[in-house]
Amino acid sequence: MKVSVKDVEKYYNKSAHDMNHVLRVYKNSLRIAEKEDCDIEVVKAAALLHDIARHLDEYSDKLCHAEEGAKMAEKILQNYDYTPVQVRNIVHSIRVHRYSKGLKPETIEAKILQDADRLDALGAIIVARVFYSRGTDKGVMYDPKIKPEKKYKGAASSKTAINHFYEKILKITPDTFHTKIGCELANNRYDFTKKFVEQFIKEWNCEI
Repeated sequence: MKVSVKDVEKYYNKSAHDMNHVLRVYKNSLRIAEKEDCDIEVVKAAALLHDIARHLDEYSDKLCHAEEGAKMAEKILQNYDYTPVQVRNIVHSIRVHRYSKGLKPETIEAKILQDADRLDALGAIIVARVFYSRGTDKGVMYDPKIKPEKKYKGAASSKTAINHFYEKILKITPDTFHTKIGCELANNRYDFTKKFVEQFIKEWNCEI
């Protein structure tokens, strides 16, 4: 028996990183995997489990959901039919998927997960996610007096929604993706995101 969508639903709450995010990462992982020589069962399980500990650090920078999720996944996977090699690969993929940690994926499956997760951090979806999260946290959309931090310190540290784009999102450039198709898919989303931020600031300043 392998990990299924139904099995993991209980781990995801109603947030910007809910089950819908997981399913998008899952589908994009499969799209990328079609073009790569990889273990598809590892790709599937890693995608479904990659954010199981997200609730632990959604509004705190003290815990790393990737590290905690890897530990949780290792225990969960003992109840399924995966080889020790597959388990190690799934756990590694989850541990290194987080953008802000800057960890290097060592397997093609880990590269696929990181690319798929980063795809969901670009485009129309991320615009909605950022402002949704900022709204639930009663945060500020934009304040030109508050300058973006040069170094990303976590979502909870971004003082405005627009700053979050400068501090993290716009740094996820297509050339940072590992796979060819991941890079290709990222191009359109990155352009959309960049243009949105530029348009937002122009409208804010009544320039257009």
